[in-house]
Order: sequence, then structure tokens, then C-alpha cells
Amino acid sequence: QVQLVESGGGSVQPGGSLTLSCTASGSLFRFVSMGWYRRAPGKQREPVAIIIGRESPKYVDSVKGRFTVSKDDDKNTMYLQMNSLKSEDTGVYYCNAENNWGQGTQVTVSS
Repeated sequence: QVQLVESGGGSVQPGGSLTLSCTASGSLFRFVSMGWYRRAPGKQREPVAIIIGRESPKYVDSVKGRFTVSKDDDKNTMYLQMNSLKSEDTGVYYCNAENNWGQGTQVTVSS
């Protein structure tokens, strides 16, 4: 089992940016699918950005054009660049690699 550690969350004003990082305890090459999920207050956890194999990343409609997911295999790290943040982006963001989950990092977008 691999351990996933997220970082980079915080508080930001609407329109601001944050970059989340997810560092794995082992190589990312073993995973076919990886991604970011979030749980907004009072809602169920939902996928935000998913990478499957060599396919182009897939995004939930609400973040298309604003969020970008990427991986650095040499650093065993996955990123989520979040731009033009909105209040509805507030939530706990989780890193996922198949059956493995990180502990989550809080993102708060508020003026």
C-alpha cells in the first residue's frame, strides 16, 4: 500500500490561485489511474480531475479551463493547479491513486 500526502491547501480570495501537491511514498508508475477529488461542505466527495494512463486528463465541468492536473514521475508527485478560484471550490481536496487516498487538504475560497 502506498501513502499519499497532500499539501498546498489554504485560504484564498475569489479569483486567486493555489497549487496542491500529492506526494506518494513510492513510484507513480504502478498506478493506471490517479486524480483529485473534493468534498464540499454538506456534499459528497466528487471527482475533480482524473488521469487514466496516457489519456488526456478529465475534469468535472465546473473546473474546466481553470484547473490543471499534472504529474512528475521523477518526484512521485501529482499536482493540481487551481486558478480563478471561486467560493464554490471550497472544500477538502483528496489525492487518489486507485485504492489509495490521502488525508485531504482544506481549500477555502472566501472574500
